[in-house]
Amino acid sequence: MEKLIACCGINCATCDAQIATITNDDDLRARTAEKWSTEFNSPDITAQTINCTGCREAESKFSYCEFCEIRNCVKSKGFATCGECSELENCAIVGNVLKIVPDALENLKSLN
Repeated sequence: MEKLIACCGINCATCDAQIATITNDDDLRARTAEKWSTEFNSPDITAQTINCTGCREAESKFSYCEFCEIRNCVKSKGFATCGECSELENCAIVGNVLKIVPDALENLKSLN
């Protein structure tokens, strides 16, 4: 499967928001919004906000991307991903993602 690595190392190619956007699947948008609004206690996540091609892509972004601390840190340092940062494995900003998504660290390291 193709990989589309986000700033944090998550593979966007396997993300339901990205899949729903690329395939224009409104049913998947609705299911994803319902799941994420519950998981993240964010009732403002609706099917209309599930429109994302990946945080490093030029097209549509999920509404949270604008506020994402990880993405903003990467951009402020002029990096493409956290994988370029010497603090990667000890970083408090991306640390939770690396714990929750073990493949993220491997994905970031594979880019270098």
